[in-house]
Amino acid sequence: MPNRLTFPAATEFCHTAVFDWAARLTLASVFTFLLFGNVFWIVQAVSDGKLHGSYHILLNIARASSALFAALVAATTLTRLTPIRKAAGIEPRIAAVLGTFLVTALAILPQKQTSAVALAISCSFVIVGMFSSFIVLRWLGKAFSIMPEARRLITHGPYALVRHPLYICEEIAVIGVFIQVVSPVALTILMAHAVFQVRRMLNEERVLKAAFPEYENYARQTPRLIPMGWRS
Repeated sequence: MPNRLTFPAATEFCHTAVFDWAARLTLASVFTFLLFGNVFWIVQAVSDGKLHGSYHILLNIARASSALFAALVAATTLTRLTPIRKAAGIEPRIAAVLGTFLVTALAILPQKQTSAVALAISCSFVIVGMFSSFIVLRWLGKAFSIMPEARRLITHGPYALVRHPLYICEEIAVIGVFIQVVSPVALTILMAHAVFQVRRMLNEERVLKAAFPEYENYARQTPRLIPMGWRS
């Protein structure tokens, strides 16, 4: 009896050039939309004269850093290498999509009344997280992907310290957003997001291990998230 969960025709289509370019254009469009959303917000703030005070300055810098990262994601998605191996099944793809975009739900939650110090800390986390994400993505370059796919093995730069530096940088920004909307709902979203991110890491490692024989030795010598020098 055939396994109804394999969907061989759909699986075969996922490995075609048509599907690859459809995925590239879709992802690039989403991040281009996020780019212009942040740019529009900054332009609106400037036109409304909301550039006074340290908080508004930090907020605009945070928006600018998010726009910069979104622009790089969109550009990198269109120029990245063709994958040489992909994860099998639907679960890795669901985990990748939810791990990437579920956290955007935090942005639509009502902002809490917090102190100026908390707001400054929040914006600082977003700025550090987004700018560091931009730097790491520059290192990752054309090997970048949202789905668990193998394009090229990167083991230098920040990837010599940990196996998933981009995840760390993105979570710093996520924490910054969470500070402004902290609530039971926001905490639930954050926890669910973390679960999917862990699944993404495990799925990615499985694909990279299958695609690159040297990955196993790299993984043995390089910690997943916490640099060895930070451990007690």
